[in-house]
Amino acid sequence: MKYERALALQKLGRDPEGIHVQLKYHLAWNVRHRMSVFNPINDFISFAHDAFLLCSEKVNGFVELLYLAPDHVHLYIESDGELSVEEIIRRVKRFSNNAILEKYSFLREKLVKDTEIWDEAYFVETAG
Repeated sequence: MKYERALALQKLGRDPEGIHVQLKYHLAWNVRHRMSVFNPINDFISFAHDAFLLCSEKVNGFVELLYLAPDHVHLYIESDGELSVEEIIRRVKRFSNNAILEKYSFLREKLVKDTEIWDEAYFVETAG
């Protein structure tokens, strides 16, 4: 984002405050060990949707659940470009992990020794 603002000022001769960036991402990641923890889906879908929507304020953008499977999740995220993709993912994973485990504490038993739902790896692609 800082690069775009500097470019606007130096090369285009424009006010950097007049530059607005909106980045759109499709993200997906797995539950650790691809365990089917969100089963049956109907028991989790409403809360998961709301939990990810609350992540919007954590990333200064918009987060929406696209698809919840028993062992993975797909999200749509819009960002203003101030945070890196890695930071956005870190914040969304941390917040959603804590919210889901607080609401559904019995999932801790399914996760065995792991204290987190989400795997470290993720898929990201730009959208739009």
